[in-house]
Amino acid sequence: MQQRTIGNATVGTVSLGAVGLGGMPLSTKSDRPSPADAEAVVHAALDAGVTLIDTADAYAADESEFGHNEELIARALASYGSATDDVLVATKGGHTRRGSDWEIDGSPAYLRRACEDSLRRLGVEQIGLYQYHRPDPTVPWEDTMGALRELVDAGLVRMAGISNADIGQIDSARAIVGEALVSVQNQFSPGWRSSAGELAHCAAVGLAFLPWSPFGGITAAKSLGSTAAEFGAVADELGVSVHQVTIAWHLAQADVVLPIPGASRPQSIQDSAGGADLELSAEQLARLNAA
Repeated sequence: MQQRTIGNATVGTVSLGAVGLGGMPLSTKSDRPSPADAEAVVHAALDAGVTLIDTADAYAADESEFGHNEELIARALASYGSATDDVLVATKGGHTRRGSDWEIDGSPAYLRRACEDSLRRLGVEQIGLYQYHRPDPTVPWEDTMGALRELVDAGLVRMAGISNADIGQIDSARAIVGEALVSVQNQFSPGWRSSAGELAHCAAVGLAFLPWSPFGGITAAKSLGSTAAEFGAVADELGVSVHQVTIAWHLAQADVVLPIPGASRPQSIQDSAGGADLELSAEQLARLNAA
């Protein structure tokens, strides 16, 4: 698989497969796979060259099984049967659950506890990439970023990231967290391009950009209209799935982009991974960008 780099000279760089795996569907779908089937999805991703796995403590059906996805990912890596030293597990903290509802806690005390709990569930002494999940309107952003910096300084986290942030928040995080801040994870897809400015900013300052929900319902032609139709047309021209075209489109946006498509079947992540090495012509890319 095509490789991309995350990190910098200060915290070190990591070479990763250009397509990651988003673990969320393995824990939050109402018809989620069995534990064994979920592990098979992770194994299929690893077989396909995926070396970035994105998870979060809040990825669970509800509050009673908080941490479900982290524990699942840890088990899948342990049961893989081959070395997984080159796999970067990126987890997140800051979202909480009340019953099945999603809430936010960006307080420094909570973030420290959340990180320590994630360390325990993942079975590691240091988290490779720890991302603050979503801005908390009740806590100053600078306070939360200071807490993220403290996790790095304490050696609990090697690299830090933020999620669902705007450009001002990105630059504030860079100033506070410093060189340990290596990534931004925002929603971005053919049908959801409101973070295009953040993507361009990340490319300009050298931060990895991890688009979550990268397909954005691209197969739902009724909801995306001409956008879905254009992506489908390019897929027909190339004789591949629309998902592979979408992955290739993401990767063509900038060298810092590493999409993290979710999957709940082995075939899904295998297909997505194939998009890493799909080449779009300049004309095709222009059509997709304009769709």
